[in-house]
Amino acid sequence: SSLNADYHRTLRSTTNAQHHDSREACCSSLKRGTGPRCRSPRTCLLQDTLGPARTPHSATAIDPGHFSVSSRERACAAPRVRIRNQCVCSLLPSPLSTLRTSWLEPSTPEPGARRPHFDKILIANRGEIACRVIRTARKLGIKTVAVYSDVDADSLHVKLADEAFCIGPAPSADSYLRMDKIIDVCRRSGAQAVHPGYGFLSENAQFSDELAKAGIVFIGPPAQAIISMGSKSESKNIMSAAGVPCVPGYHGDKQDPQFLFEQAQQIGFPILIKAIHGGGGKGMRTVTEPTFAAFQEGLSSAQRESSKAFGNDTVLIEKFIERPRHVEVQVFADTLGGVVSLWERDCSVQRRNQKIIEEAPAPGLSAELRADLSAKAIAAARAVDYVGAGTVEFIFDNDTGKFYFMEMNTRLQVEHPVTEMVTGLDLVEWQLEVAAGNPLPLAQSSIPLVGHAFEARIYAENPRNNFLPDSGTLLHLSTPAPTHIFATPFSPMTSDLELIPSASSDALMAVEPAVRLEQGFGQGAQIGVFYDPMIAKLVVHGRDRTEALRLLRKALEEYHVVGVSTNVEFLRTLAGNRAFIDEEVETGFISKHFDELFPRVVQPSPELLAQTALFIALRDQPLQTPSPWSSLVSRRFWGDVYERTITFQQDETTMTVAVRSTSKGTFDIDVRIGDTATEFHSVSGELLSATTLLSTVNGQRSRATVVSQPPPPGLPASGASNTTERIHIFSDGCKTTLSIPSPKWLLSLSEDVLGAAKGALRAPMPSLVVEVRVKVGDRVEKGQAVVVLESMKTETVLRADFAGVVKAVGCKNGEMVKEGRELVDVEQEAEGGSA
Repeated sequence: SSLNADYHRTLRSTTNAQHHDSREACCSSLKRGTGPRCRSPRTCLLQDTLGPARTPHSATAIDPGHFSVSSRERACAAPRVRIRNQCVCSLLPSPLSTLRTSWLEPSTPEPGARRPHFDKILIANRGEIACRVIRTARKLGIKTVAVYSDVDADSLHVKLADEAFCIGPAPSADSYLRMDKIIDVCRRSGAQAVHPGYGFLSENAQFSDELAKAGIVFIGPPAQAIISMGSKSESKNIMSAAGVPCVPGYHGDKQDPQFLFEQAQQIGFPILIKAIHGGGGKGMRTVTEPTFAAFQEGLSSAQRESSKAFGNDTVLIEKFIERPRHVEVQVFADTLGGVVSLWERDCSVQRRNQKIIEEAPAPGLSAELRADLSAKAIAAARAVDYVGAGTVEFIFDNDTGKFYFMEMNTRLQVEHPVTEMVTGLDLVEWQLEVAAGNPLPLAQSSIPLVGHAFEARIYAENPRNNFLPDSGTLLHLSTPAPTHIFATPFSPMTSDLELIPSASSDALMAVEPAVRLEQGFGQGAQIGVFYDPMIAKLVVHGRDRTEALRLLRKALEEYHVVGVSTNVEFLRTLAGNRAFIDEEVETGFISKHFDELFPRVVQPSPELLAQTALFIALRDQPLQTPSPWSSLVSRRFWGDVYERTITFQQDETTMTVAVRSTSKGTFDIDVRIGDTATEFHSVSGELLSATTLLSTVNGQRSRATVVSQPPPPGLPASGASNTTERIHIFSDGCKTTLSIPSPKWLLSLSEDVLGAAKGALRAPMPSLVVEVRVKVGDRVEKGQAVVVLESMKTETVLRADFAGVVKAVGCKNGEMVKEGRELVDVEQEAEGGSA
């Protein structure tokens, strides 16, 4: 097609303009019938070696008189694959997957030279990524060893692994970050390699070195590549030298505030102050006012946070892009000089500078821009002699259409499944191949790009409370049924591979809508305070972006969680937002569309309240069994008529529902919301399960999931949620939570027993006390920071509600506290200034 040819020409011109090393430019394919690899500079020109652009599945795309076509290329030539006699996917490389630049081709192995997989690997991680690695290892016949902390003893990854070893208590510093313990488990178990997952030790160069000293393979890049890309300032200097565009800024070592301010003036305000180490938005401040006072305030704040988080307060100064997008390219490199791009992802929509939804490919990019991004990302990987899976992140300026290098993540990314969905490739399997010393499984020209994929990260957090993380037990977890059986049709190591010819190229473009779920927790699991609050990743794949978004919205409607607050409802609102649908993405998307993404909580309809009351009535009634005792019990306790008045609360709204049975299985229900009363007659229904209600209200038949959450044991604490139970209703794609208040006598008793303190500051969640900033007798002002807590990598500052004097301090630095625990008691100042 013309698009295919245009894209082909664009990449060729981009690559030839950038490339200057003839040794790396030469083609790495085998000469036909000979052993040595061709390293002649004469073969590096795209047009000379490959001729005009052709579709990747045509074997004639490579001149048969000069080059041989490897078995891997032939496997890719067939667009449909049957594994174990079942067709699992249909894939055709799109016009955007026709990169044919010789220096991008990976080295082709000698016949029979492929090295075997490891026999056993250790996974130095937890949660969904550990489960993800185990799944691929199991498929390849590789045994797995899990490590876990005390609180993860019953976790899913521990159950799935062939072996599991406890490496310490819950805090990461005492378990998942203990290199010595992990290496010791490798020795004891016989693991030959370590897969670090992401987070924890995945980008720790010392860990890579220590493993090498112990004769254990690190399934990741060389230590030097981690070091080079771990420093934002050093990496940008390397990228500039490699011809990769960087944001205008200062990346040097001189940190004098006056000097940095002068650099900021030269760059031009607004500017971004950013810590050179770490990530996750820590150590970042934006300064818009071009004054030294404003600059110094932002600088001091960024340096303090950076020093605390990363042990280094060095910062860099960059031009602040007003409407940026976050676009990243997945790259892969082997030890033989092969580097490929697996296309790009868009991760622009973020909260607290952290991603929550990703998609591939990035929307709205031209063929020329996509080619340029891939070429620059490959240049970045080559500049540091990269090996393995890496992600080159770029800032894309929506106003100018230009992009700039931001950083390189030297590991597998959380969002890698969207790339797997649009390419049909198993990136974990590729990691294992490269770590074993084998060439990349595919050449660039054979990597497809089909359809569109989204990933939504399901977090235990409260979006309406500044996305504050939550913890607790997953009392109820119901997820959409996965329709995607992950396979790797392009892998030459897959057994029982059968190529299926197809009569029509149109048929090859078919993409089956797919839903994929990556999770490391099941119902009943505990979401603790020590680790990241991500519960799962929901991934969908459609023929185009419109279909993929529709699949995502539907899948989110079917994802039900009770026990912790989650961002599921927020993600569903986001996926249905008109600006998001229209591809108007940027990193400031949430703040820009805040009112649309956080609409006023809708008051439940009378019909929904009637449904909920029906659920309670059916639940309250004795089981209908053939036992003669059941009717006696029913008459004794309930008589022939069931009657109950239920008070529901939602925020500040109180609703009353009166239920009265009229005949067997039918009820009259009166709903009163404020001064408005609604009557429903002959309401009927049945409980299909403990949580599934089938009901008929006003002649409308519907199905809903209703989950009752009992209160915690004991008396309700002062300042806590004073309810006997919460009822969660999942209906019509929405979740509604209603509270049933505790009886007044119980609330009165709890106040008497616990002694409510008006000035008491309580832990909003299970937390680690990072810093207590007051002592008994101190005078505090309204809004003054009193205690700093940390939960799930997020700090929360508790502040005084009013001016007063500290009466009591009930916690200390480094202590773990439960939700609702009184930490500091402040006695309010009386009029006149004394407490």
